Amino acid sequence: MNALVPLPVILPLLGAGLTLMLSRRPGLQRAVSTTVLAVVVVVAAILVYQADQHGPQVIAIGAWQESLGISLVADRLSAVMLLVSAIVTLAVLVYSIGQGMTGDEHETPVTIYHPTFLVLSAGVSNAFLAGDLFNLFVSFEILLFASYVLLTLGGTGARIRAGTIYVVVNVLSSSLFLISLAAVYAATGSLNLAQLAGRLDDLPGSVALLLQLLLLTTFAIKAAVFPLSFWLPDSYPTAPAPVTAVFAGLLTKVGVYAIIRTQTLLFPDSPLTDLLLWAALLTLVVGILGAVAQTEMKRMLSFTLVSHIGYMVFGIALGTMAGYSGAIFYVVHHITIQTALFLVLGLIERQAGSTSLIKLGGLARYAPLLAVLYFVPAMNLAGIPPMSGFLGKVALTEGGLQVGTPLAYTVVAAGMVTSLLTLYAVAKAWNLAFWRTPGQAHEMAQELSDPTGWPGSREVVQHRGHVHVGANTFGARDLDEARSILDEDDDSHQDFHQRIEAGTVPSRLPRTMVGATAALIAFSLALTVAAGPVFDYTGRAARDILDRGIYVSSVLGEGSR
Repeated sequence: MNALVPLPVILPLLGAGLTLMLSRRPGLQRAVSTTVLAVVVVVAAILVYQADQHGPQVIAIGAWQESLGISLVADRLSAVMLLVSAIVTLAVLVYSIGQGMTGDEHETPVTIYHPTFLVLSAGVSNAFLAGDLFNLFVSFEILLFASYVLLTLGGTGARIRAGTIYVVVNVLSSSLFLISLAAVYAATGSLNLAQLAGRLDDLPGSVALLLQLLLLTTFAIKAAVFPLSFWLPDSYPTAPAPVTAVFAGLLTKVGVYAIIRTQTLLFPDSPLTDLLLWAALLTLVVGILGAVAQTEMKRMLSFTLVSHIGYMVFGIALGTMAGYSGAIFYVVHHITIQTALFLVLGLIERQAGSTSLIKLGGLARYAPLLAVLYFVPAMNLAGIPPMSGFLGKVALTEGGLQVGTPLAYTVVAAGMVTSLLTLYAVAKAWNLAFWRTPGQAHEMAQELSDPTGWPGSREVVQHRGHVHVGANTFGARDLDEARSILDEDDDSHQDFHQRIEAGTVPSRLPRTMVGATAALIAFSLALTVAAGPVFDYTGRAARDILDRGIYVSSVLGEGSR
């Protein structure tokens, strides 16, 4: 079965070439892309079974020696990451087909969407399977290339700006990664992870610490760990809905995976535990405070994405079997939930023309199915019992309490506060977008457009450039948007109320988009139902990565160091 290991990388790359050749045959493009990703899901599921029952599945590409060639390794951790990423990418692809590939049919060269999306899938798979640091670097570069193309589809000004920010940050992190690779190779003579597991132990402590800091900084940028997360909220929301969804679900998790792999395999006795705990604490708190302050749903979810990375870093920082098991479970949960929520926002944008909470209202009445599709994953993200988000947070909390240090207790408390603030943020969005009437939304826009002259019943207060309407706070960007809503000559800024009156609200959402979103939400609920077996699996995965001898002997052979 080792021959299956490279297929999640090879098949999408072959599919990308084929779909590029079929650029004038969109129907065949869709068929090829869907078939390729469906096969990858099947292969990943087989690899999960094989890794769980028979140990890590390893293949040396081209039969080169481990120190010279490329090793691909599917152990319990990489296999489950591969399976979840394959399921998510397939769901997003089906969704994007229902939306018209990108949702911008009139301004986007959609013929390049399928090849680029498949290249992105290959890059993600290669990152999870990479058995050496240089191959991991190649994976990040594949992701960077594909991500930039997908971010800038349509060529709008906002997307070009967001893509520029994304590329600049990632080029800097790639440069740092290259410096890290040069330093690691100079110190050890190898970039193979299994060989490095032994050779780094022989280095002086100061040298090993420097190498660890270089790699951690690189991967922290990729994972959007505070304070290296500043780029994410401005990069993701401008992209088409399917692109934003797959980015939010997967790309940061590749960075988290890289941190888990290097911390357990290369630096098992890390002196940076407290540093990681502080990073987890600040990521949790700063991210969720940013989410609470947003009035645009995509930006709100982007900030919650940053915040919940803190839960995963917390589990890694604990360095225990319980901590890693909880972190792996939470990664699986969060990939699914975050992707599903961004797909729901794509449906909201298609139905109401916007994801701004200033414009939205009445969706529960006019799109009750959409209300359910938002409510379920939103509550899961907030950690409402007994959903998988709650179970993952409980596992991480138990791991923190077992460690029992003051800093671990502090992060546990911060995690609880973050969960409550997440509930507040998603509930506020639910209340404004779904429960209030479109007329009330229009009324709030009027209040914001002229807060000093509006004789409304709610208290309107201006303070330090912000406007407080009841319990809600709005900034200068929100005021400009409110005024644009009331501009009768600008059809592009019609609010939902005006669109209902004009009869331009779609009466039915595309079944393909709804089906893909519902399937992903159902998968997230299946994690709750099957939480026992899933936690058993993540526990075995955590045990494997803490016993690095399993990985080393699988790659280099028994008795190797």
